[in-house]
Amino acid sequence: MITCRGIPGGKAGTATSPRGSAMSARIVIADDEGLVRDGLRMLLDLEDDLEVVAVCEDGEQAIERVRCESPDVVLMDIRMPGVDGVEATRRIRKGGSEVPILILTTFNDDDYIRQALSAGASGYILKNRPSEQIVESVRSVLRGVSAFDSQVLRQLSEMVSGGRPRSEDELGVSHREYEVLSLVADGLSNKEIAAKLSISEGTVRNHVSQLLEKLGARDRTQLALAFHRCRE
Repeated sequence: MITCRGIPGGKAGTATSPRGSAMSARIVIADDEGLVRDGLRMLLDLEDDLEVVAVCEDGEQAIERVRCESPDVVLMDIRMPGVDGVEATRRIRKGGSEVPILILTTFNDDDYIRQALSAGASGYILKNRPSEQIVESVRSVLRGVSAFDSQVLRQLSEMVSGGRPRSEDELGVSHREYEVLSLVADGLSNKEIAAKLSISEGTVRNHVSQLLEKLGARDRTQLALAFHRCRE
């Protein structure tokens, strides 16, 4: 059992980096490779607005550090011993935390992507991306914007386009909600949906909010995945 006083390689709950400030976004890193953990910490701690407050070797530690540190974002590997990144993400969400979780992995497998997003991940980035893209992805999820590697986005598009749409009854939504959902799945913005259905943007926003709640989705990407039976 991990206490909130710190872990090897991490920081105590109230600690900050040498140049950290109260305005820095607090980050927890979970990866089973020491070189990756150290590299990410060095990369992110170079940024004035980012501060790594804990590093973890597996998903179990990540769950505890989220509970203890209340971070602003989590960088989560997929494959880790014991509790993996998908299960850790699922358990963090089940515990009530809404912290953005950015998956950072070498694996771009369709099943991993689908599982991570279904578990509540806010983005999915491959480790071979340039360092500046990784930093910007962290900032994106901090702003509430999903972050995806371009290759992952292509795979998501293929998964969705290759699947059969679920029916209104299967989803448990109204006819109008279903219309909005189908257009969200097509990638249309609220403004475009409003024009297409001859309703106000405010009404579209209300429908999207209801759909997020009804379908247990965190964002529009998860709504699109919920709408389709993804290609296996």
